[in-house]
Amino acid sequence: MKAFLQSPVGLIEIKETDRYISSVKIIHEEDAEESEASPLLNNAIKQLEEYFSGERKVFDLPLKQNGTPFQKKAWEYLSTIPYGKTVSYKDEAISIGSPKGCRAVGAANGKNNLAIIVPCHRVVNEGGGLGGYAYGTDIKLLLLELENYYNFM
Repeated sequence: MKAFLQSPVGLIEIKETDRYISSVKIIHEEDAEESEASPLLNNAIKQLEEYFSGERKVFDLPLKQNGTPFQKKAWEYLSTIPYGKTVSYKDEAISIGSPKGCRAVGAANGKNNLAIIVPCHRVVNEGGGLGGYAYGTDIKLLLLELENYYNFM
């Protein structure tokens, strides 16, 4: 099942698989399909709306995405990065026990299927540069600025 949310970063597609949120992606408007409402999808939409309005800083949804053990470790770490804060790829690599794995961490984060909810946008280059983002650095910057704005209100 899937549902859609029009957001400040564009159209978000949210998928549910076996009572878990399995995908949150920013898509092109023309790729939207028929929505299928469910209590879980409606809850995910509500929580994302709260995030974009500054009312929610932590998501509380059942999540599941498939990946390698290394990817899963990287994704688990992402959820520990506080709202409005950033860490470097190097910090993440060290924290998950792979101090020389900056590139591998970047690749794992790029495979994250739960955008925004598993906040890979909070990982930046060591010097503070944005680094990459699956949906472009303009979207990454917008998310970071949104969190920074609401974090200091």
